Amino acid sequence: MYKSILVPVDLAEADLAAPAITAAVSFAETSGGTVRLIYVRSLVPITYMEFVPAEFDTEQQSEAEAKLAEIAAGVALPPERVSAKVLVGSVYGEVLAEAEASGTDLIVIGSHEPGMLAYVIGSNASTIVRRAKCSVLVVRSG
Repeated sequence: MYKSILVPVDLAEADLAAPAITAAVSFAETSGGTVRLIYVRSLVPITYMEFVPAEFDTEQQSEAEAKLAEIAAGVALPPERVSAKVLVGSVYGEVLAEAEASGTDLIVIGSHEPGMLAYVIGSNASTIVRRAKCSVLVVRSG
């Protein structure tokens, strides 16, 4: 049914992704599909670039790749059916672009109970649900 499953992971709240990863693995086991974990790093505003070391961006990318690889290594699927990628940009924009580019059948997003700020400005999960061209499953934690 779902052969290509995408799971966005926020490394700052990696525990939030655990239920989503579990659901994605369940779908992948049933269908013989693959799971792709992605993390989207924020862009550093150009006005701040003069205040950060030259190697800042490279270090941030390397650290994110290592953390995401560690999470991917713990996914209960054969390694050839799990991949991980770190992107840079807006979360929902990059998730939607990656889903389309990779032929994703299902996006599985971990989410917590939205706070007042999410109601005012929206959330990445709700934007992905509204704009995705594939199925989306939002897995609530707790």
